[in-house]
Amino acid sequence: MGNVGGTRNYGYGKQLAWAGKNALADRYGQGHFSTRATHEDRWNKFTQYLKQQGINDARKIDQSTVLDYAEQLKQLVNSGDVSVAYAQNVLSTVNVVLETMRKDNPLTIKPAQYVGERTHVRSDAPRTGDRSQFQKPIQTLHARNEARVAITALLARDFGLRFKEASMLNTNKALKQANKLNRINITEGTKGGRGKGQDRWVTINPRNLDTLKQAKALQGKDKNLVPCNKTYVQWRDHAYYQWRIATKDTEIKGFHDMRAAFACESYQEITGHKAPVITGQRQAPKLIDIQARLILSQMLGHSRLDVIASYIGSSK
Repeated sequence: MGNVGGTRNYGYGKQLAWAGKNALADRYGQGHFSTRATHEDRWNKFTQYLKQQGINDARKIDQSTVLDYAEQLKQLVNSGDVSVAYAQNVLSTVNVVLETMRKDNPLTIKPAQYVGERTHVRSDAPRTGDRSQFQKPIQTLHARNEARVAITALLARDFGLRFKEASMLNTNKALKQANKLNRINITEGTKGGRGKGQDRWVTINPRNLDTLKQAKALQGKDKNLVPCNKTYVQWRDHAYYQWRIATKDTEIKGFHDMRAAFACESYQEITGHKAPVITGQRQAPKLIDIQARLILSQMLGHSRLDVIASYIGSSK
């Protein structure tokens, strides 16, 4: 990725964060203090991502850099860590700063197009539905000594958990529930705190029981899978970075793909028919399809039935 003309950071300063601040001052003048401060905070989030990618000069940012960052924000939305509005605002700031620095807009993207509400109808089968494909990044993570990231991905795949839910699952407690009740209740790390005082049970089977046992062994004396020497945010950023590396040469995108794969498998177990997103159209009788979506909405931690279409496809 070569530099695109001009001096470092297009002449706005040696450090990316400082260059962004100067670019915003250039765009807005000395007024608009609140607007500039808000943009600066969001731009700094982007520069942290760039640092992880080894990018220290705005001239090295290209379209793929911005799109990869949008994908990471989408993962954060799907995991419940940030809102759609916040993610879109961060991308808007990236647009503003880069347009100001470059004096053009070829890197500009439409935030709503890349980080939108998940009420769309899924049209492509989840890549992690093929477990042989899913094992490739898992093996890569183990080779990189990232067993905790690997087991977090397995929990997401086998229990249909968001990244935060998998990370904050107390596997010691969950394994006791599994052995006693043949199901576990997801209460920690849920989106919007929905797990508090609200049951969300996921049934145990031989595969996910084995995953739970592996997770317990890795958790050890910690209260969950977040390493004791990291905050949740530090762990999340580290895990997402490792997952991107592990899936770089695959078609797998983000942790949400694993929730979709879990949903498709569960749909087939409930209805006896493959999910519509796999077959191209609904094959289960309408009433059974609706019943399955109701069950899935509870298992996945959603309050709206229409969202399930973003996992398994259309009900038409």
